[in-house]
Amino acid sequence: MGMKTKAPTLRAFLDQFPTEEICLDHLMRTRFGMVHECGSCGREAKFYRVKARRSYACEWCGYQVFPTSGTPFDRTRTPLRDWFLVMFQFCTTRNGVAAKEIERQLGVTYKTAWRMCHQVRAYMASLDSDDPLGGPGSFVEIDETIVGGSVSGMGNGYMGNKTIVVGMMERGGELVTKVVTRRHKAAMHGLILRNVLPGTTICTDEMGGYKDIDQSGYRHLKVNHNRGQYASKAGGGVNALEGFWAQLKRGINGTHIHVSGKHLPKYLGEFEYRWNMRAVPHLMLDRMMASFQR
Repeated sequence: MGMKTKAPTLRAFLDQFPTEEICLDHLMRTRFGMVHECGSCGREAKFYRVKARRSYACEWCGYQVFPTSGTPFDRTRTPLRDWFLVMFQFCTTRNGVAAKEIERQLGVTYKTAWRMCHQVRAYMASLDSDDPLGGPGSFVEIDETIVGGSVSGMGNGYMGNKTIVVGMMERGGELVTKVVTRRHKAAMHGLILRNVLPGTTICTDEMGGYKDIDQSGYRHLKVNHNRGQYASKAGGGVNALEGFWAQLKRGINGTHIHVSGKHLPKYLGEFEYRWNMRAVPHLMLDRMMASFQR
């Protein structure tokens, strides 16, 4: 991997997007291009801004394209500059963005700030691919954590108001997180078979749910955390995932105080997206804009 590129600064961001017009132009260029084949007349066309509307018209037939369509900011009165700033903050933070902070910065109601944060978070969560991890020669770390309380006294059964999250991370590749209700063997084996390709070396602790996974086409390396073992000579261990859990919990406990089980998958998706894009933080914002559904 080459030299890591830094995320843009707030000053550079504000200089890049000083007006509503420039925000709309950027969204049009990023999503559709100012020159593209018209969806109506089929000709290669330049698209020109339509005054007093958030749209651009084909030079030949006048067909209009709305850059905000299919985005969280379609049909809202909130300025694009505000939406862009919220998206920028989600892409440059490490520990998440609190609605209270957005309320203060933008001068909007808490309800508006909360809705903006949740819509951006939900979109970040939808961006990561569902492609399976690993394959022959690859190492995938798998570990589980509890969000919302202590693990003490909990068996493999139902967790009450506490939520079990399983992480699967390919070394040098992507991270996938899943909320689960059970950690017994059948549930964990099913989860791994759906998300990790055969031939992968799987690294776990000695939790019983992973037992016999090597009989399903995987190589299995275990470390015993109870004995203070965090890595094995053969390359086992879940240290990278432990680092992600620490960052996730700092964000949820420090920034958000409490996250309900209902909304937790969105928060996981947000942290997952940032983790998977951490080597190219300067591309996060444009990748979000380019991938809004047309």
